[in-house]
Amino acid sequence: MSRDFIITKEHRRFTEFANAVRKERTIGICHGDAGVGKTQSARRYARWDTLDPFITEWGPRDAADAEHYAAAHRARTLFFTPPVLAKTAQLLHDIDRIQGRLGHCIDEHLRAIGKGTGSVMRHDSRRWVELLIIDEAERLSATALEILRDRHDREHIAIILIGMPGIDQRFRHYPQLYSRLGFSHRYRNLGRDELLFVLTRHWKRLGRTLDPEDFTDAQAIAAIERITRGNFRLLERLFPQVARVLKINELETITDDVIEAAASTLVIGT
Repeated sequence: MSRDFIITKEHRRFTEFANAVRKERTIGICHGDAGVGKTQSARRYARWDTLDPFITEWGPRDAADAEHYAAAHRARTLFFTPPVLAKTAQLLHDIDRIQGRLGHCIDEHLRAIGKGTGSVMRHDSRRWVELLIIDEAERLSATALEILRDRHDREHIAIILIGMPGIDQRFRHYPQLYSRLGFSHRYRNLGRDELLFVLTRHWKRLGRTLDPEDFTDAQAIAAIERITRGNFRLLERLFPQVARVLKINELETITDDVIEAAASTLVIGT
């Protein structure tokens, strides 16, 4: 997944936002419509596609794990998605467990480069984690939010809460949390220039070259704009279907008819 990640302007804006929250050790909110790319950007920032399987399958390690330790050290960020209707105690236990394992990885890297601090117990290694990113933050109960706010105060860990538009208004009902918000970031749909950049990559993956000045390509672009409205997730879902339509019909050119046929197989919300 990570090797196919397309770095857009919105992702760069998210990275700048996350860096600011992490540097200032504050609490930030990232909100945007479903499918715009919030989760993908957050996972990319935390290097979670690399670290999540390594941390989940916890066990004996060897010298070959140095790459994961280095990735943990560079990120120093924990990405977490709360289960639906999760009990607060279990949710916080899961965060503590993951933070402890991630901190252990960071500590191992520091030891390897000669910057270790001696024997570090598991609960102490948590301090190496500088940023906690919570996806689907609407799932958090009032109690969980208050405990996270308290943890931020006591441990000075930066926190980013990711959710749908309006989540910032919900947090107004929690004055202690809201007063600590340092940054708010809106993740937007792809603009025209970014859409063309992303489409150029998709055309290339299909072995074609996109030319916006070509009439046929221009029609296909217009159809994609109308169907997806710049929604990143819809684009990612659309192009496997485009490849399927081209193969089944033995076509070489991506036309607006191909796009319409591909879109007809998808369930697209309005």
